[in-house]
Amino acid sequence: MKTQLLIILLFLSFSIKGQNFLELPKNIKPEDRIAFAMYTVHENIVKLTAQFYPIKNYEPFEATLEINENGKWIQKAEASIHYPGYTALFRIENWDDTKERKYRVAHNNKAFYEGIIRKNPIHKDNFVLAALTCNSIYPSHGGDIPKTDLVENIKKIQPDLLFFSGDQVYDHSEHYLYWLKFGQDFGEIIRNTPTICIVDDHDVGQGNIWGNGGIKSKDRRGIDGGYYMPVEYIKEVERAQTSHLPDAYDPTPIEQGIGVYYTDLKWGGLSFAILEDRKFKSGPGKIFKHKGKVVDAIFDPTVNTKDFDSPKAALLGKRQLDFLEDWTTDWDNVEMKTVLSQTIFAMANNYTGKHDREIFADFDSNGWPQSGRNKALSVIRKSFSPMIAGDQHLGSLIKHGVDDWDDAGYSFCTPAIANYWMRWWDPKKTGKNKAKNAPNYTGEFLDGFQNKITMHAVANPTLPEIEEGGKLSTRVAGFGVIKYNKPNRTITFECWGRNIDITDPNSKQYAGWPVTISQFDNFNPKISYALPKLEISKENQVVTIRKSETQEVVSSVRIKGVSYQPKVLELGSYLIEVGEGTSVKKYYGVLSKKKNKSKLVVKI
Repeated sequence: MKTQLLIILLFLSFSIKGQNFLELPKNIKPEDRIAFAMYTVHENIVKLTAQFYPIKNYEPFEATLEINENGKWIQKAEASIHYPGYTALFRIENWDDTKERKYRVAHNNKAFYEGIIRKNPIHKDNFVLAALTCNSIYPSHGGDIPKTDLVENIKKIQPDLLFFSGDQVYDHSEHYLYWLKFGQDFGEIIRNTPTICIVDDHDVGQGNIWGNGGIKSKDRRGIDGGYYMPVEYIKEVERAQTSHLPDAYDPTPIEQGIGVYYTDLKWGGLSFAILEDRKFKSGPGKIFKHKGKVVDAIFDPTVNTKDFDSPKAALLGKRQLDFLEDWTTDWDNVEMKTVLSQTIFAMANNYTGKHDREIFADFDSNGWPQSGRNKALSVIRKSFSPMIAGDQHLGSLIKHGVDDWDDAGYSFCTPAIANYWMRWWDPKKTGKNKAKNAPNYTGEFLDGFQNKITMHAVANPTLPEIEEGGKLSTRVAGFGVIKYNKPNRTITFECWGRNIDITDPNSKQYAGWPVTISQFDNFNPKISYALPKLEISKENQVVTIRKSETQEVVSSVRIKGVSYQPKVLELGSYLIEVGEGTSVKKYYGVLSKKKNKSKLVVKI
């Protein structure tokens, strides 16, 4: 009973004098009870979460979802409104995603909230993803500047999918109120566009988080791992922000009964793996001590940061690695893939907060643990997937390396919506093998944990112009746009600032962008061995390569055209699978060679 009362107070004590500047709108009328809604469509299933303002007096705790058919509203689903948090989750199965349909959420025969469920853009040649992160609304963070510029730009580009990668809410004890503000700011675009939303540390009331499988943390710092806020708070945050995502790959709860939502979304001929890279990550305080102390960062240049790696430290955890392995070979109605996470698999900054002293290890980054980071990248590259994330407040485009530079995929970290806590990538030495005339901060580096990274672009804050409370444009705030050209199998990364018109030819992206890569660049190691060139009778087939001895997947991709020469990382014997479903040709004991001029004719 005490716990329930605490949760209610946390969610409903909207304004404490002297602490908050945001208050719940007063005297909300019954006809305005529905605040906003988010939805996804995946394999002919619609999931939609409606967010309500507090239910008052004798108003019902039920709502309905209706679809417009031939000019009439037809009820398709009914749902209870969860308390606290006031969310309702709707589900429609056997959905015809070949048509665009109008929907509305109805409550008490008085409140109606309308939007559009888009048709599956699977036949479009070009797919557009808009990606945003770090939505602080505090004036001291620069977040009090209206989000109108972001909303208007996103309306202009008409993305096929929206991705909010975390920190939609920065208040650490009043998620509900600030979540409503998020919906007020972005509701105009999310009501009509499929939206992926995942939670990060600030969303669950912590500055940093190492989820450690859901254990209870003794303090907000959380360095020993786990969640600090009451478990019902965590559940409500995830219910509000993620319950509209496709069903979890494995819904088994973790410690404290906290749920999981890692899954995949198929939409528009693309497949997106949605990860929870904080939830299973080990707390560094349980793994090591530095000079007898528990630390979350190292500023001492004499420390060998490789020593902090541990095979006992998890990053994604076995459950998510198993999910990624299964997802790798699922190409049904899919041409290209992408991995979405809270933060990137590197420490892509060396100054944090202020540009006054260099940081050599930030354990909040996914550069640590190194072994876990390498396991994740080694699986992700198998599907030729780029990675999109946020969190770092520093726009960057990196090509990762595991054993060698560039033997894994690209990652794009989008800039923050509002950027108070700034970071820089400002190495003292010029990157090796950088492109001609490229900035000195690009090229090949070892990050703080001595992981191999190739920096292609960074949106560093400007110096010395920055002042506390300065304009967002000086703090390299903004958003990302990722454009997939399916016929050409190319991916273009765009990095835009705030308060610009994205359609104005004179508007420029941050220095270094846009960058276009091939889908196949995400697994194109410098040192590799070749299998025979495949000549296939039917175009655009799925080709999966496995090690003969272990059956472990090396790579899997839907090729473009009728010819393809697979690359592998080792000399040895391999199994080649061509096709999908019941029409798969298998070729056993195929040997890799340093130079392979042989051909294999495949008739489907």
